[in-house]
Amino acid sequence: MPLNPDAVGFVSEPSEARWTSRDSLLYALGVGAGVTDPTGFELEFTTENSDGITQRALPTMPVVLGGGGPGPMSAIGTFDWAMLVHGEQGITLHQPVPVEGTARIVGKVAAMYDKGKAAVVVLESEAREPGGDLLWTTTMSAFIRGEGGWGGDRGPSGPRNEAPDRAPDHVVSYATRPDQALLYRLNGDRNPLHSDPTFAARAGFPKPILHGLCTYGFTGRALLHAVCGSDPARFKAIEGRFSHPVMPGDVLDVKVWVDGAEAIFQTCVGDNVVIDSGRLTFA
Repeated sequence: MPLNPDAVGFVSEPSEARWTSRDSLLYALGVGAGVTDPTGFELEFTTENSDGITQRALPTMPVVLGGGGPGPMSAIGTFDWAMLVHGEQGITLHQPVPVEGTARIVGKVAAMYDKGKAAVVVLESEAREPGGDLLWTTTMSAFIRGEGGWGGDRGPSGPRNEAPDRAPDHVVSYATRPDQALLYRLNGDRNPLHSDPTFAARAGFPKPILHGLCTYGFTGRALLHAVCGSDPARFKAIEGRFSHPVMPGDVLDVKVWVDGAEAIFQTCVGDNVVIDSGRLTFA
């Protein structure tokens, strides 16, 4: 059957996420921590036994810490996964991400919008420690080509988090690796769009593309170092819209405009904006 608009409001059964120090290290390497950082090797994120350094987790890591199980996507109906692209992603951190731990994850279908030739599905989740304290909340939207047209609400539109008409306060450039997607997929996203040339061709791409959330992680690192003094405790919330595919090996330019305790950002590859409508809230 096609997408089911009646799934809006569906809440998943709680699931458990477990992660270790090794998982935190692998995520950091998957989003380029180490050799792509011009200031050093980011040893607090990439090692657990360096003298005088305490391991820390990158603040965008919740995107790979799902609880497993069917989750809210199981309720939205059926579709061709080759037609799905990640639309937007937001994270709100209620405390720094632990290097290792356990969380109880509950997700829900927050909205479903009819864009005519496509559908947008909005999912929300929250993660709590075993004692009940809130760790983080996330929001993501999935843009699914060919699944609109049922006459539903088109949803919000128009620009937001627009970049100021001035030069950015910071520009951080990171080169991704040609095999970046093959490394990042070890964090759990095994979608063949990022590894299988045949599957990528079905989706209309000349070769496998980089995970949007990998680009998001590179961007989060740039914001962490440029705006938050490399301190994850100062990194409070991030949101952005994926606006153009990235190929492994591309150079990412993260442009940042700071205004008080917020920063507007864009991530670009050359003249193409690949993450737009970006906003960071920090302490």
